[in-house]
Amino acid sequence: MTDQVFDFVIIGAGPAGESAANTARDRGASVAIIDRRWFGGSCPHIGCVPSKALLHAAAAHAANPARYDWARASRRRDYMVNRPEDAREPDDTSHVRRLRDAGAITYRGIGRIAGVGEVEVAHDGETHRLRARNVVVATGSVSRRPPIPGLEAIPTWTNEQATLARELPRSLLVLGGGPTGCELAQVYARFGVPTTIIQSGPRLAPTDHPRNSAVIAEALRGDGVTVRLDVRATAARVGAGTDGAHVIDLSDGSSAEAHAILLAVGRDTHLDDLGLEAYGVDASGRTALPRDGRLRVAPGLWLIGDPAGPELHTHQAHYQGEVAVRMALGDDVRPDYRALPRATYMDPEAASVGLTPEQAENAGLDAFELSADFATSSRGYGLEASLGHVSILVDRDSRTLIGAAMACPDASAAIHECVLAIRARVTMDVLADTIHAFPSTSRILNGLFHDAAAELA
Repeated sequence: MTDQVFDFVIIGAGPAGESAANTARDRGASVAIIDRRWFGGSCPHIGCVPSKALLHAAAAHAANPARYDWARASRRRDYMVNRPEDAREPDDTSHVRRLRDAGAITYRGIGRIAGVGEVEVAHDGETHRLRARNVVVATGSVSRRPPIPGLEAIPTWTNEQATLARELPRSLLVLGGGPTGCELAQVYARFGVPTTIIQSGPRLAPTDHPRNSAVIAEALRGDGVTVRLDVRATAARVGAGTDGAHVIDLSDGSSAEAHAILLAVGRDTHLDDLGLEAYGVDASGRTALPRDGRLRVAPGLWLIGDPAGPELHTHQAHYQGEVAVRMALGDDVRPDYRALPRATYMDPEAASVGLTPEQAENAGLDAFELSADFATSSRGYGLEASLGHVSILVDRDSRTLIGAAMACPDASAAIHECVLAIRARVTMDVLADTIHAFPSTSRILNGLFHDAAAELA
């Protein structure tokens, strides 16, 4: 048992844990932080950073294959994730160094709650306990492995293998049509890999705005991806296809095959072995642990990042790390997810914030939606766009924006005007009277804001 009592002991050093540690140190609080694998988590090593580097490379390759081949893309990706040429994995040394420079104590090992205010750490062949005024659980999530008969015999990919691959697969089958599956399907298809994406529901990106989903599907088909909707995998057969490809049998009686199978059907969080029962929290699965983003789950116990919900985003994790520490240190703040942005970084990008029309209707709000075609806008004409949209959702009673969605080349940046408008409850009159640069995507919003103000008049 250590004599030191830390203000915060953080289990998990991904984006949420790092954010909490740095915020606590900025406030002068003492911090110990533990991770069993990569400090920095998945995002900089096998998630956001390498996938966006590969998406850029795929776009460059599509524009000029001779100038930007896979070897160059792989080298650039390795640079982005700090992976030496002869190494299998990225190097997280810089993340550890920054935490230590900030004054945090770091442990590479396994952390588990041993009692209220006590965390047991197993590392470097020894086990000892840390005492804490606040325990922060920031253990992230892992790729879900669906229970498909025969799948266990196939050496499947997750986002880890897909973002770190140094050799292109002969063909690729993606199970799951969320952001991860769609982004990586576009990467490999643009590098000439025959690619199929299987989605069990009626549309890709099922939690996004339906117009965004439609643009994503059209863009993938335009890149040669075979998109299969409303079918699910029922069985897997190792090496049973053409030239040793793996076969996935589907619910409609057909099948699909590929030499690499990427699992992108969702993420799982594992909290059952962390000792949360010491705080009276049942993490066994018998009682559902609310993933409502509330952060404080018991006195002195905080849950942040993917296990906390309400969604799965790196920027949400950063935000929750900051807010949890501020709450623990007595600030009068609470998490607010009304303006939580979402982005899929394909070509074109798709982004959204706030409510969809269906969600607004279910909430009993008197709302209306306006939409503009991107391809026929001045910005779209200039880019020779063939698809895309910009849409807003307005609440009549408050005269404010409550939702927005767009699919266009700079959607991940343009959406933030809507993020701020929702967060600050800016009225439609103010938005319509704001000058927007021509011919930007935001100028399209300006036209929609004018139309909405006229609708409300």
